[in-house]
Amino acid sequence: MEEKLTPVRPAGRGVAIVTGASRGIGAATAYAAARAGHSVVVNYSEDSVGAKNVVEDILSLGGRALAVQADVSRPADVVHLFDQAGSLGELTAVINNAAITGNMIGTLVDVPAETVQRVVDVNVSGMIFMCQEAVRRLSTHNGGGGGSIINISSTATKAGSPGTWVHYAATKGAVDVLTVGLAAEVAKQGIRVNAVAPGSTNTGLHAAAGMPDRVERLNHTIPMGRGAEPEEVAAAVMWLMSEDAGYITGAVLPVSGGR
Repeated sequence: MEEKLTPVRPAGRGVAIVTGASRGIGAATAYAAARAGHSVVVNYSEDSVGAKNVVEDILSLGGRALAVQADVSRPADVVHLFDQAGSLGELTAVINNAAITGNMIGTLVDVPAETVQRVVDVNVSGMIFMCQEAVRRLSTHNGGGGGSIINISSTATKAGSPGTWVHYAATKGAVDVLTVGLAAEVAKQGIRVNAVAPGSTNTGLHAAAGMPDRVERLNHTIPMGRGAEPEEVAAAVMWLMSEDAGYITGAVLPVSGGR
């Protein structure tokens, strides 16, 4: 597994926007995109310190990066994010990683209405808004150069996360449908749309919800016996973005250790 601070290639592969990139899978993907030669827009909603650190790491190794605050559930913020990306060059990839659980674990009946609404706003509406703007900017029908959209889903869609995050799993089911449907719509516009579906992954998501040992406790349910590292998820994203996956669109790729 590559370390995040491996020297980057000279930026020359276009601009990649990574949402929710101040930590976890988003940060790992930002580093991987920079290593591959992309200029990277590190999006964040609240964690300005984390985003700044990711950008400084990339810049220190000769890459190009920019931190941009935007709440993806707000259409005006999404437009601002894409406008700022234009300062780095031509957009070629959008990685829609931003998502929340509502920072709680429990049965669906106990999830407050305001939490449900916020999770849907970010995970579903925000993903749709990002995809809409990405198509407007990337589509060859609109004068764009084409490119790749990668949506981060979850293997929680398989079992539905009963007793923990049913509301979250439901939003990821919507992400899968969005990916498949949009891929078919824009396949002739020079845009490939795919998703990566991580299983249990060692990020701060679980600790934020009050269960820091959740991944470890699930290890016995995973054929490979461990949770994923963010860098392993990022590697799958980068493969789907690459020319090696040039004939793949509408796919949802599990990164789950066999679970």
